[in-house]
Formats: sequence, C-alpha cells, structure tokens
Amino acid sequence: MIVLLFFSCKSKTTETKADLFAANIDSSYNPGDDFFMYANGKWIKNNPIPPEESSWGIGYLVNNENEQRIHEICEDAAKENAAKGSASQKIGDFWTAAMDSAAIEKQGTKYLQPYFDQINSINDIPSFINVVADFDKIGESALFRSGVDQDDKESDVMSFKLYQGGLGLPERDYYFNKDSSTTNIRKAYVQHVAKILEFQGKDSAAALKSAENIMALETKLAKVSRTLADLRDPYANYHKMAITDLKKLSSSIDWEKFLKNIGVTKIDSVIVGQPEFFKSLDATLKSTSINDLKDYLTYRLVNSFSNALPENYGLEAFQYGQLFSGAKERKPRWKRVVQAEQGAMGELLGQLYVKKYFDTTAKKRYEKMLEEIRSSYKDRIQKLTWMSDSTKQKAIVKLEAIKKKIGYPDKWKDFSAMEISKESYVQNLINAGTWWHNFEMNKLGKPVDRDEWQMYPQTYNAYYNPANNEIVFPAAAFIVPGYADDELDDATMYGYVGASYIGHEITHGFDDQGRLYDAQGNLHNWWTKKDSAEFAKRAQVIINQFNNYEPLPGVHINGRATQGENIADLGGLEIGIDAFKKSDAFKENKMIAGLTPMQRFFMGYALSWLYEIRPELLRNRIMTDVHAPAKFRVNGPFSDIDEFYKTFEVKPGDKMYIPDSSRVRIW
Repeated sequence: MIVLLFFSCKSKTTETKADLFAANIDSSYNPGDDFFMYANGKWIKNNPIPPEESSWGIGYLVNNENEQRIHEICEDAAKENAAKGSASQKIGDFWTAAMDSAAIEKQGTKYLQPYFDQINSINDIPSFINVVADFDKIGESALFRSGVDQDDKESDVMSFKLYQGGLGLPERDYYFNKDSSTTNIRKAYVQHVAKILEFQGKDSAAALKSAENIMALETKLAKVSRTLADLRDPYANYHKMAITDLKKLSSSIDWEKFLKNIGVTKIDSVIVGQPEFFKSLDATLKSTSINDLKDYLTYRLVNSFSNALPENYGLEAFQYGQLFSGAKERKPRWKRVVQAEQGAMGELLGQLYVKKYFDTTAKKRYEKMLEEIRSSYKDRIQKLTWMSDSTKQKAIVKLEAIKKKIGYPDKWKDFSAMEISKESYVQNLINAGTWWHNFEMNKLGKPVDRDEWQMYPQTYNAYYNPANNEIVFPAAAFIVPGYADDELDDATMYGYVGASYIGHEITHGFDDQGRLYDAQGNLHNWWTKKDSAEFAKRAQVIINQFNNYEPLPGVHINGRATQGENIADLGGLEIGIDAFKKSDAFKENKMIAGLTPMQRFFMGYALSWLYEIRPELLRNRIMTDVHAPAKFRVNGPFSDIDEFYKTFEVKPGDKMYIPDSSRVRIW
C-alpha cells in the first residue's frame, strides 16, 4: 500500500528515495507530441485500472488512503459505545447500520413504506406536487431542482432558487443524441426502470410499459432543458420574481403552498434559472397520466436509496451504472458505506480526520506560495495590452479581495440535530437528508455565513466560489502519494500545487463566468464594453482549440462548455510560471534527476493530472462535465505556453505545436 503523508515544513532534501518522476516518464513519447504520456505513460502502463474502478490515478491514490483513514475512524467510533448525540455515536451508529447486510436484507423497503403510501394516495396533480415537496424535504429532488444559495446580484442575501431537473439520465443530450452508444443507453435505461418497478410488485409487461411512459415524460422535460454550455451564462440563468408571480409560469402548481411545505419562509421572491422549463410543466403534467406520475416518483425514490436496500437493488443499480462507469466489479460494501457516510456527515468526519492526520504547519508553505502567485497575477494584469486601465484597476481590486481558506473550517457545522441510530441504514439516510434540507432552509432571512465550507478537509479537490470571491483548499489537496514535504522540491510543487490548484482557482475569478462577478461577489458588469469584446475574442480561440480535440473516435470535447476550466488551467500555468521564476529554486537552476527546474515544474503539473479512464466513463464525462479529460488539461494549455516550447524544444511538426500567432492569449 502506498503511504500518503501530509506535508510538514522541514528542510528540503531530495535524496531520501527515488525521484518522484522516475517511475512515470515514458521516453518512447516525444514531449512535443504528447506530454501527458511522456510524463505519465510508464505509470499508466504499470498501473491498470482496478476492476471496481472506472478511472484511476493520483487523486484515487489519495482518496483510497483517505477512505482507509475514514474506515478506521468509523470502525473505532462503532466500538466506542459513545454517548448519544456525540460525533462518535453518530459516526459509529451510521457505520454499524450500513454494514449490517443481514438486517438490510430482512428490512427490505420497510423504511420507505411511508413514502410509498404517499405515492399511492396521489389522485391528481396537486397531490402529486405535495409528494414532490415531501421528497424535497428528505433531499430527493423530483421534477425540478431547488435550493438555497446566495443571490448572484446581492451576495449578502440568501435566496431560494428553482432550476430545471427531473431527468433520470445524466444530461439532456442523452435523450436526443443519435449515436449507437447513446441509443443503447436509452434502451437500457427503460429496461432498468422496468426492473426497479418489477421489484416493487408490477408484472414485467406492466413495468415495461410504465418505464416507456416515464422515458416519454423525461424526454418532454429534456426538450425544454438548457444545454450544458447554455447553463454557463449566469445572466441568462437569473430571473428574480415574486413568489406570487410563479403561478404565471405554471398555474397547475400551487407555488405558495409548495414553498411553504418545504420550509421556505422569510422571503417574498425567488430566482428562477430557466423560466421556459417551468412554463412547460403545465402541459407536461397534464399530458401524463396520474399512474405514470406515481411510477415516476416510485422509481426516483427507490433509485435514490438503492445502495441502502437489499442486494438485488444495489446490484441492479451497479449493472446499469456500468454503462456510464465501465467498472468491472462492484466496490466492496465498506467503500460504498464510506462514500455514503461522507455524503451524510462528511464535515463531522472531517473534524476527527484533521485532529488525527493534519499537520497545521502544512499551511505555511502554501499560504506563502499563494501570495506569490497572487502577486504574479497582479503583474500580468498590469501588463495586459488588450485591457483598459479602468478595468485593470477593478480586476486588481477583485484579485486582492480574494479570500483564501486552507486546510479546514475555522468553525464547524453543528450536527447535533441529525438523528442517527443503529436501527436502519435507509432511515439514517432519510434523517441525514432531512437535516441537510433543514440546514439549508434555515439560512433564509439570515446573514450569509462566508466562513462556511462546501468541501470536507479530507477531499482531494479545491474550488473558487464567485459569490464569496474565495478560493478554498482542503487539507487533502496538497498530498503527493508516497512523499513527505522534505522530499518534494519547490519546482515540482509550483507545478503540482501552485499552477494546478492555486493558480487555477484564482484564475476562475476571471474566467468566462467568474469575471462577471465583482470583488464583493455580486453579478455585476465591471468591464468596459470593449474589454468584454476583447476577452470574448480571446476566449473563442480556446473554445475552438478544445472543440478540435477528439478523445474518442467521433466524440469531441465541448469547447464552449469547458471554456471556464480551460481558461483556468491556462491562467494557472501562466501565473504559476511567473511566480516560480521569482523563486530561489528557479534562480539556482540546479538539476534534479536529470531535469532542470522548469522541466520539473511542467512535470509537477502533469503529475496533478495523472489519470487513466475507461471509455464508458470518458464518453459520459465529455457529455456531462465542464472539465476536459485529464490528458487534454495537460496537452491543451501546454500548447499555448511559450515557456513550454522553450523548455522542451518543441518545434513545427510536433503534434502539440501551435504557431505563435494562433496560441491562446488571455491572461
């Protein structure tokens, strides 16, 4: 097993073990043709995707070790016999109930029966909407999505938002694409829905007919759903209206009653993302039989809890899910339970996790690096030739206002009201869903808590939040599998952390979406018209570049949908390079393991995207994800970086070569 160590700020040495990149480089690849495979190819060849996984790489190595740590925390808590209401009691009892497969088989769908009874009582559209509201209260959205979030134009106000939803397939294009793979998925989805309805007592012929009707209902919803790319425009997806005016969208829904039922209080307006979706609901609901609406809710309820139900439900969900994941085997129960427990109470687990594993001195190195990268971005903004001075000044104000959060929250959520027992895995999930729903509803009418975190400390990821103008880096974000801090040179870490994480997230504040929010997090146009046009012209170059990439035969990346992440990758690299060039490691220019400092910078960045992926999941990601596949998050931006051409002597004729005049120039 690879041991993952949190960084401690010790003196740097690089002789303690084999160099970080030695086992990864595949010299059969020309770095100017495919840098991703040059940097990572040997590791990928020697580390096939495990049968229970759909992809594999550095993040999975980190997550695997963290899963082992969470596993240990849960097992220890289960043995404690802790006081009721304590963190250990909740963690341990959730674990005990979820791991008791015999009890789960015996209980069947008993703990869902109250919701089945509600479904059976539906006799018209109003009673159907009442059940949709009850589902919402346990965290299960049906028909559309809703939630509490900051008002995009008034970031100090918590608002209630309504969004398109209700689809069983991952994204609206799955309902319409004509290729054979997607067509087969649609057919399999109908069979899957039918199987779930059979489990609930329908005969096979009736179940299949109901499944076909559910597919027809969802197709109607999909037709009026916006595409992945269209959802990126925050202005186009912002429509504030009075609650009393919602009936103008869908008169068959008593919106005031619905909102009251789910606990929306203290507000008189809501934000509707896609009004045309809600306008279509009247016709959609009226053209669907009550029995089909009941079956639709039955499927959604059972599907949501399938992994907490008897084995036949979980196996059916896994086998259908293989079409999207490509996984050959189902994950063991303990790993599935760790994932479920993270979803239910991840921050509660995080409190115990950081006490045991996080070295607070790790923050110092990366706080310093963050400020160096922020300073380099300021320099780049000041030197831009395409941006006016007035916009530059506002951009710098926003940059300097970005709040940083590293490691874990300063204050933790209070989970005392979450009821968890050893009685039922399903009931614990219902209770957790109810707690989270109430937690969100309770934000309405109160000041925005800008100290709240949206990720857990044990999460290998990071994010930029435009409403708070903040960048957030959980403790696990800085892990390199198998290496402690004193074994990781600055050149590597400026690429691995500085560019890939810190620079990337800062640049999100200035990508196609982030740039539309001001220093206070409000959706507000602080750009001149000319500067906006100049930005759009440059962004179109990166859209076109990624549109041309073809990860699978006939399947291209959606350049428009992924532009924000691609801009952030490129910007992160550019400002990461600038900051690194000011460091002692760059100035000393010492070779390590035959690589120059700048070569190690690029290798470090490529290491952060060391992933391989099964074709089924790759196809799904291309259709549903705003991130490009890992390989293209390396080769794509590198092709636009002048320093890359210089460092690896990339020449015309190399596959990654782009003429200087055609390279993306934004930040």
